[in-house]
Amino acid sequence: MNGWVHKYELETDGLKILDFHEKDVLAWLAELMKHRDASDSKRYRMLAKKFIEKYGIDTSGYDVIRGWRANASYFFIAKEFVRDNIDIDILEELLSLGGLGIQYCLKSEAAYANLTEKSKGLLPVPYAEFNDRYNQRDITARKEMRNLVDSDENRVTNVFSTLFER
Repeated sequence: MNGWVHKYELETDGLKILDFHEKDVLAWLAELMKHRDASDSKRYRMLAKKFIEKYGIDTSGYDVIRGWRANASYFFIAKEFVRDNIDIDILEELLSLGGLGIQYCLKSEAAYANLTEKSKGLLPVPYAEFNDRYNQRDITARKEMRNLVDSDENRVTNVFSTLFER
């Protein structure tokens, strides 16, 4: 079975855009925590609320949000961070590994109204080829992430639970 790649263009004039790359990486993690649980432990449930209150950003007034991808590969980072297994000093580097890309979230009617599909951009793609490529990128990203987490760069001193002492 094959799939299709659709290409879109977003006219951003007049839209309010939140770019998490211009914010502290902790703001992105807080946003991720608002929408997905990184752990089901009591410790996490208690600390996540405090973390979101301290580092979260009110996104209600934005039309578009731009940030790191929130797929399973990157969610591994969030889980390890809240378990105090990742030092904050390597978080941003971890999020850039694997070349998995940037994600856009269109939140408003204005943003959707400014989105147009490029009719000449519709491309058929063979499932097997592109599924294999996706899986390989994911495997590579996870391996690079694990290597960095296990490296000496990860001092594991400035971790999730220490952020509440500031």
